[in-house]
Amino acid sequence: MRIGIMGGTFDPIHNGHIAIAEAAYEQFPLQEIWFLPNGNPPHKEAADIGASTTERLEMVSRAIENTPYFRLVDYEAKKEDISYSNETLSYFREQYPENEYSFIVGADSLFQFDSWAHPDRILRDCILLVACRDEAGNHEDLKQQIDYLTRRYHGDIEQLKAPHVPVSSHDIRERRKHHLSIEGMVPDAVNDYILEEKLYES
Repeated sequence: MRIGIMGGTFDPIHNGHIAIAEAAYEQFPLQEIWFLPNGNPPHKEAADIGASTTERLEMVSRAIENTPYFRLVDYEAKKEDISYSNETLSYFREQYPENEYSFIVGADSLFQFDSWAHPDRILRDCILLVACRDEAGNHEDLKQQIDYLTRRYHGDIEQLKAPHVPVSSHDIRERRKHHLSIEGMVPDAVNDYILEEKLYES
């Protein structure tokens, strides 16, 4: 099976995440998209994460429950130690060797990819799908970075044309802190959950 992996803190998951996942599913021969919430990501302090792991898992579950090719995978969320992408991909390759994996990242992440733990192992175990918008950023810089990383790590990196959805998890948390509406920024089921649980209000 051809699997696309969407990792992140999803604090909270929003319509931008969903749009990128849908674009990856449509543009590449993927059969499932796995949403992989972090439990203990290497790039964030625990204090920077507003919702608990259980709450973030519940929000992802609600966001994708009506899409049959979306799947919640809690492997990293259940880990107590720091989750590194290369270790997670290695685990998936060992547990499900019949699958082919594509790892979906934002264009900004590609310029920090050299600083990730074992980028060579990541590109050994998956195709990297780089989400970029036609109207944003310098595409020549992105193309040069893709060429550089491809040569250095002998991997497969593809551009994913992502729709422009002007929303971020940070903006959502800030709006809820001030009791402002986030309707239209997150799936309806996620909006209902955030309001029910009063998330991000304190």
